[in-house]
Amino acid sequence: MTRSSIAPIPMPQLLAADAMALHLSGGGAALLPTDTVPALAVVPSRAAEIWRRKQRPADKPLILLAADLEQLRSWLAVPWQPGWLEAARSHWPGAVTLVLPIPGPLTELLHPGGHSLGLRVPACPPLQDLLRRTGPLASSSANRSGLPAALTAEAAAQQFSDLPLLAPLPWPPASGQASAVWQWQGDQGQASPALPAWRVLRAGAVIPAGPPADPGLMPHGG
Repeated sequence: MTRSSIAPIPMPQLLAADAMALHLSGGGAALLPTDTVPALAVVPSRAAEIWRRKQRPADKPLILLAADLEQLRSWLAVPWQPGWLEAARSHWPGAVTLVLPIPGPLTELLHPGGHSLGLRVPACPPLQDLLRRTGPLASSSANRSGLPAALTAEAAAQQFSDLPLLAPLPWPPASGQASAVWQWQGDQGQASPALPAWRVLRAGAVIPAGPPADPGLMPHGG
């Protein structure tokens, strides 16, 4: 094989925050940094694009990423129970996804047929800056279904070579572990010894003994 016959390795497209916000708002998908693992993200109305690109069934819900708690509260326009606020204020920004019983059109987009929505505020300043421009984004780890999560921008770009990455590179250091996932199961916001307020669906980058005021939290497989 001659040197001229070797196909060049395509360079990933880099978009600064303003250009990336326009790309996403126009319906495009993108690769973004987080504090855990790189994300594949779209605006919520384009959530099906994530399942298509990942070759993943739509029965696996997506996570809604936001710049901060107040952006989420404004966007969702539902009353927040005290237990939700306590966990959010204690662990956001950070690597904890809170799964809350929030039915409605947005949940139907990210969790078809479900009645709960996974929410997170990442501790990643470039991503938070982008989210302030775009509003919350639907997201999943930047890997095809069945493959390990990409741990770097370069690894994510290898799997989705046609998608732009948020500039600049390198991205801020990340944990390389998926977020912990806590599902609310409190009864009208009140925990009890028999029914802890939070059930851990996945122990990830944060492995807590329990959210504040909830000593009954125990890890749960799945």
